[in-house]
Amino acid sequence: MTDILAVADHRRGELRDVSYELLTAGRLLADETGGDLHVAVISGTVEDFASKLDREGVDVVHTVDYGEEFNHGVYAQAITQLYDRLAPRYVLTPNSVNGLDYAPAVATTLDVPIVTDVVGLETDGETLTATREMYGGKVETTTELEGPAVVTIRGAEWPAAEGTGDAAIEPADVTIDEDALGSTVNGFEEVAGGDVDISDADVLVSVGRGIEEEENLDLVFDLAEALDATVSASRPIVDNGWLPKNRQVGQSGKVVTPDVYIAIGISGAVQHVAGMKGSDTIVAINTDPNAPIMDIADYAIVDDLFDVVPALTAEFS
Repeated sequence: MTDILAVADHRRGELRDVSYELLTAGRLLADETGGDLHVAVISGTVEDFASKLDREGVDVVHTVDYGEEFNHGVYAQAITQLYDRLAPRYVLTPNSVNGLDYAPAVATTLDVPIVTDVVGLETDGETLTATREMYGGKVETTTELEGPAVVTIRGAEWPAAEGTGDAAIEPADVTIDEDALGSTVNGFEEVAGGDVDISDADVLVSVGRGIEEEENLDLVFDLAEALDATVSASRPIVDNGWLPKNRQVGQSGKVVTPDVYIAIGISGAVQHVAGMKGSDTIVAINTDPNAPIMDIADYAIVDDLFDVVPALTAEFS
């Protein structure tokens, strides 16, 4: 029992970034256990997904061609059957909405422990040490697990696997019991405001309480339009009802990894930083040079956002 089984995540016909990050985490674990890295991709255009998941370090990609959209029962059945056949030491899944839906059911069925929202993994081949963050990222804790386990990993904590691999791509030898599914998925529909997915944006213009009034958000949207960027926000803006929940960055929002993250009037609370620290380039605009966001910014503009943002908009328009 030394192999690793990682389960890819996809939505609306696209593999999510965390799927490639899973490959990196899985490969590192497989190197430490001396096993192979198996990847499962379930539902949707599995052959296309499998070719994209065939990256450096992947040994086998197992495809489960059943249905187009996520279905709890299909995932739970497919993974438990793959586990029975492959006997991996660890099952890795994303700490996503889908991953958190089926991972506990899989762990319960397999009668193995589960640890969620993991940001670091180490093993000596026998004991798995999983690192998690507590109290808004102020404290790190470690959990030691003996034997097989299910682990959900937080996005943006491992680099995405790159390169081209030579993995075997195999239809999985599993049988889905339709009578036991318990639900039928007829399609996928975004909730209100779901037309914007900040986790896929290359450039984010993010706004915090420093914007002061809802009507001032126009300044931020003007800059975003000039940059062809997407607008996101810290929690106070969402709590005020000025922007919908799907725009929120942070521990209680979404984890984002854009090429450029422009933080406007955001102080940089640990809960917010936890959701954007993986950004390639961080630009902070704040009148307070001692704001925590300045500690992680690549470029810091210490000035009034009501002067800086219109100037930037004019420059990029």
